[in-house]
Amino acid sequence: MNEQIQIFTEKVQAAKSIVITGHKNPDGDSLASMLALARLIELNFGIRPVCVYDGNIPDALDNVPMRGDVRYVGRVDTNTPFDLAIMLDYGTSLHLAGALPIVNAAQFRIEIDHHQNDAPMGDLCINDTTAAATAQIIYELMMAAQWRHDADVVNLLAIGLMTDTGMFKYIADSRPLQIMADLVTMGANIRRLADGLNNRPAKSVQAEASAVARAEFLYGGRLAIATVMARDYKNLDGRGDLIFNLLAQIKGVEYIVLLKQQRENRTGVSLRGRTRPVVHIATALGGGGHTYAAGCVIEDRIDRVRAQVIELFEGE
Repeated sequence: MNEQIQIFTEKVQAAKSIVITGHKNPDGDSLASMLALARLIELNFGIRPVCVYDGNIPDALDNVPMRGDVRYVGRVDTNTPFDLAIMLDYGTSLHLAGALPIVNAAQFRIEIDHHQNDAPMGDLCINDTTAAATAQIIYELMMAAQWRHDADVVNLLAIGLMTDTGMFKYIADSRPLQIMADLVTMGANIRRLADGLNNRPAKSVQAEASAVARAEFLYGGRLAIATVMARDYKNLDGRGDLIFNLLAQIKGVEYIVLLKQQRENRTGVSLRGRTRPVVHIATALGGGGHTYAAGCVIEDRIDRVRAQVIELFEGE
């Protein structure tokens, strides 16, 4: 990592303009990692990056520190290319959506990610697929480089970890917990941050609760499948965490599948495993993710996708 830090430092110091972006429809890790890294660069290098996103940011993230500093990609001046583009938590180029032309036009590209990516875009890649969140990699960079940080950075990194691990339910080792302990020592306020994330519209909570009430249970109750149809999909705020949290409380449920009818012939699939991996299921469907939390988007009707998912879970 020392060599990567050296290159990172040289490129940041040489840049007069920096843009930071993540995947479309940022989740807590993507948004918090962008803002945390931007603040670290400002504190340690004296340049203020532009943070951009495409899609929508969930209402639950309205209280994230520095939330007002991230800009919709359509409102960013792209006439002059950025010297440096940094992509965080993006997975594949497709997920950059409207920010992709900005990244492609930059003179140098750096990526920092914890997703598996078979076609990385970065001229410098600081990736770790064993990390529980991109915020974890940012933290490790910060500590290894001995960068100065402030309360906003600490709380943002904590939010990234908390949200991408499902409040630490989806972790494969103790490292995220150790990092969280360090962040608390540095001043992160878990209770305040968690309360701030409880900020969702009534329609969103009602749509997810309704999906839980209609859930079906297969293979002796080990597999729970919840469905959100197009009429309710517009009210889904974020990744459907309430659905996963409620279904995970049911005795005997080992796997949880959330099917989202995004369009008539487009279905989003989110998978969770309580103690067993699900990433191989996502891979078989053309997606990917983490060991216990993965997903994909399939260009097909929701009923056909449901049948395919059920078949893949046979014997699990």
